[in-house]
Amino acid sequence: MNDLTTDLKSLHEATLNNLKSSKATNTLRAYKSDFKDFGTFCAKHGLNSLPSEPKIVSLYLTHLSKNSKISTLRRRLVSISMVHKLKGHYLDTKHPIIIENLMGIRRVKGSIQKGKKPILINQLKKIINVINEKKTDDIKKFRDKSIILVGFAGGFRRTELISIDQEDLEFVPEGLKISIRRSKTDQFGEGTIKGLPYFANENYCPVVNLKRWLDISKISSGPVFRRFSKGLSLTDKRLTDQSVALLIKEYLKMAGIENTNYAGHSLRSGFATVAAEYGADERSIMAMTGHKTTQMVRRYIQEANIFKNNALNKIKI
Repeated sequence: MNDLTTDLKSLHEATLNNLKSSKATNTLRAYKSDFKDFGTFCAKHGLNSLPSEPKIVSLYLTHLSKNSKISTLRRRLVSISMVHKLKGHYLDTKHPIIIENLMGIRRVKGSIQKGKKPILINQLKKIINVINEKKTDDIKKFRDKSIILVGFAGGFRRTELISIDQEDLEFVPEGLKISIRRSKTDQFGEGTIKGLPYFANENYCPVVNLKRWLDISKISSGPVFRRFSKGLSLTDKRLTDQSVALLIKEYLKMAGIENTNYAGHSLRSGFATVAAEYGADERSIMAMTGHKTTQMVRRYIQEANIFKNNALNKIKI
């Protein structure tokens, strides 16, 4: 009997580890952060957070709706549900008290989501020009230019960008192949390859600038985008995804561009928007960005063509 109990306990622990392994580290971190806020709300009002019940979750969503977007509410609901699953508890997130409450909140607030602004071509050029003019060592300039140009040209998520290792790169006559071993939409690590061609203007070419960064940094293995210590000494530590966002905001400000509504995602959305402006079809854009559905890509295309295909262009006044 003791052996059976021990076996079941080990199976239970292994199952929980499998559930955790099914999600990326950043995803698990987001779940924990969201659930912490839910836990604080429950503690304040003397309610149970784990295991919880639909009525309590619905009250929390109503509380949250005062200062949060619908997308935030939906994300928090997913996080609360996943933490329950990971801890072996069931929570009915499809319960009418939750679903109908969300529908009511959506009617009251509206559901238009205002995302971060995309970095477009003119802004990209201004950022690169500012970096070139900055009084700092070349090693810092080429690292920062490479991050921004590769991030834009590859339509990368921040986590994908900082995860690139030297072993993932292959320079070919046409440009650069980058192997992406795992991404948000490729949780099982099947991998994909992105191709970045040479640009006519070397100043804004991601391939040329990345080559120069690798030459000057002497990186031959491991993380491509690394942190500096004091005195611009290059470390072997990988940059964080948050540092990419801060870098973008810093250079936008230096370029005289109001940076409040920009983030790391602005490189990715910028690529998709610019590609759409230049006539790239949604399949080509999705092949680069890794989007699995057309919904978001079509939004980029629609925004890019808002003046190009405007019916008012046919009216002469």
